[in-house]
Amino acid sequence: MNNSTIRLTSLVKTSGCAAKIGPAVLHKVLEQLPTFSNEKLIVGYDTSDDACVYQLDDSTAIIQTVDFFPPMVDDPYVFGQIAAANALSDVYAMGGTPATAMNLMCFPSCLDISIMKEILLGGYEKVKEAGAVIAGGHTIADPTPKYGLCVTGFAHPNQLLTNSNARTGDVLVLTKPLGIGIMNTAAKAELTTPKQQKKLTQVMTTLNKYAKECTNNLSVHSCTDITGFGLIGHCCEMASGSKKTIHIHSEDLLLIDGAEEYASMGIIPEGMYHNLDYLQDKTAFISDISQCKKDILFDPQTSGGLLLSMPESDANEFLSRMECYSPWSRIIGEVKDYEQIPIQIS
Repeated sequence: MNNSTIRLTSLVKTSGCAAKIGPAVLHKVLEQLPTFSNEKLIVGYDTSDDACVYQLDDSTAIIQTVDFFPPMVDDPYVFGQIAAANALSDVYAMGGTPATAMNLMCFPSCLDISIMKEILLGGYEKVKEAGAVIAGGHTIADPTPKYGLCVTGFAHPNQLLTNSNARTGDVLVLTKPLGIGIMNTAAKAELTTPKQQKKLTQVMTTLNKYAKECTNNLSVHSCTDITGFGLIGHCCEMASGSKKTIHIHSEDLLLIDGAEEYASMGIIPEGMYHNLDYLQDKTAFISDISQCKKDILFDPQTSGGLLLSMPESDANEFLSRMECYSPWSRIIGEVKDYEQIPIQIS
């Protein structure tokens, strides 16, 4: 088979974070498993947070995460960049700084190893940009290509961020636009324009490093990154963990150009339906919203932005700082005392 004619996305059924197991299935399994008890384990999987955190001493906590998925683009170098940016994001969401990374690679025999090299080089470039190092990894033969990283980072225990400490009166800031899963689905069907594809790639390859750095010396009460469970899924985890209600203003959301158009055409990733099935009973729409915008709210994101819960004055300072890095950050809602349901959308 001629590698020049092979599209990476033609080798996969689902791509990016849309390939994640749906939240209903995942939570059903995790609820049946015992949790580990250790006085130094600050954050485990029982809180649905972005990474685990283990305290080494009074001044150092280690953050560990792993993330990999099938390609959502055909360019192997760009795929490597996106997968690495996505994996690194979990450390930033916990308030940490990445230090080391290990490659995870599944690679089919039908592809030339030059493609493997390009994927790994893309990951290398983003890890280097993060100021971390790649120190090995693991590869297996697999008909479906997949790539990602195991990442280790560090933070002071007093500076950790979790998804379960949002406070009443906080506003919510989102640092990247929505609609990534829908746009990737459209791209797989060769519907997107070159301009749309360029913008989509820019969003997915942008590290959340810069958003995390812009929170320095600001009060951030809670944080998570928006990936496979969509905006509503990750907001629901924050609301439930914090025992609050999150109110989202749909008119304040920034959407990637083309996302509403493709959603209205039914170009929807399968993961959106998994998210909707699990989350619809946890969500109240309190005003009329178009169906395509509802789909985008549940759309699985790949290498999405950070969602920050913080006082409004700090949020405004954060937005001012972020202007140097990207035009995407927006205040999209607020945190309220619990009102019978985790998520409200107007």
